[in-house]
Amino acid sequence: MADLLARLRCDEPLAPRTSLGVGGPADWFFEAQSVEQLRAALTWARGRDLPVYMLGGGSNLLVSDDGFRGLVMTYAAQEIHERVSGDEVLIRAEAGLPWDDLVEHAVSEGLGGIECLSGIPGLVGASPIQNVGAYGQEVSQTVREVTWLDRFTGEVHRFGGADCGFGYRDSRFKRDLWGRAIVVEVVFALRPGATGATLYPELRRRAEALGETSPSLATVRRLVLQLRRGKGMVIDPEEPNSRSAGSFFMNPELQPLEVRALEAALLREHIEPGSLPRYPTSSGRTKVPAAWLIERAGFQRGAVHGGAGISELHSLALVNRGEATAAHILELASAIQAGVEERFGLRLHAEPRMLGFAPFEVARLLGQDL
Repeated sequence: MADLLARLRCDEPLAPRTSLGVGGPADWFFEAQSVEQLRAALTWARGRDLPVYMLGGGSNLLVSDDGFRGLVMTYAAQEIHERVSGDEVLIRAEAGLPWDDLVEHAVSEGLGGIECLSGIPGLVGASPIQNVGAYGQEVSQTVREVTWLDRFTGEVHRFGGADCGFGYRDSRFKRDLWGRAIVVEVVFALRPGATGATLYPELRRRAEALGETSPSLATVRRLVLQLRRGKGMVIDPEEPNSRSAGSFFMNPELQPLEVRALEAALLREHIEPGSLPRYPTSSGRTKVPAAWLIERAGFQRGAVHGGAGISELHSLALVNRGEATAAHILELASAIQAGVEERFGLRLHAEPRMLGFAPFEVARLLGQDL
């Protein structure tokens, strides 16, 4: 415990630990290097009746200007281990490893399955929680096992991929296990000798333009990074549009009746329903792009609200223009939600986690019931 107390920090700024760069400090902060240190910090906080928040890479988080009245922890362990299992290679990665470091490692080893997820910020531990996905791949397709610590009992549990309850940008870790499970390790099953996946149309077109109908993993990674940079979705200190939380709103997945209601709303707004991009999902729903709805509700790229704004490169990204507060981001996000709902009868749900806000603010943005 003496070692723990020596490493605890008070009034730790959280803004520099997030990709948006806004928000106030945490009353207490601790960086754990092991499961045992996590347990010790949780015991310390419990004895003082302090709320605890587990911070990953901060790329999918909006922190209140008031900060967080409790203990914020990070998990810094980053080891990788590999073993062959049949025709797969299992990579066991600790939760503190930066996600793109894992993707880069897999591609360099000729292991396919996550190459389209290149350039996504954050840590390995957050990947199964969010079921991160991009350009036709999702983490759920490769997760074989997730090891997590129960913050209330101190017990360590292991889930197989099927136990995680994966959905679109969703998992059990965001639902019944939210606030309870701390992911400490993830095992991914990857394919040796694979070619790069090009399910996403723009990715396939770019590969074909290079004369590669079966591109290498390295080619797909390079093309994905190009696509993401073009949208300001790769964190770059020289690119102001990358000072964001990535896609702020999730793409709606609609039931058939909801699609028809949206088409009727488009007609009322004198928009041809056939112009609506739509993509069938494996669940029988139809995914529609939130960015398309946002722009047709009157919110254009480069729009400004205080120190915040909509990215000049992608209308799904809300950015810190240099002097934004969390309140600016929240006000802009709420205005976009209200505008899309008023015109199209469809409520967009925010993707980032909200820390330090009042429950009603969180519920409104995330589409939750109080």
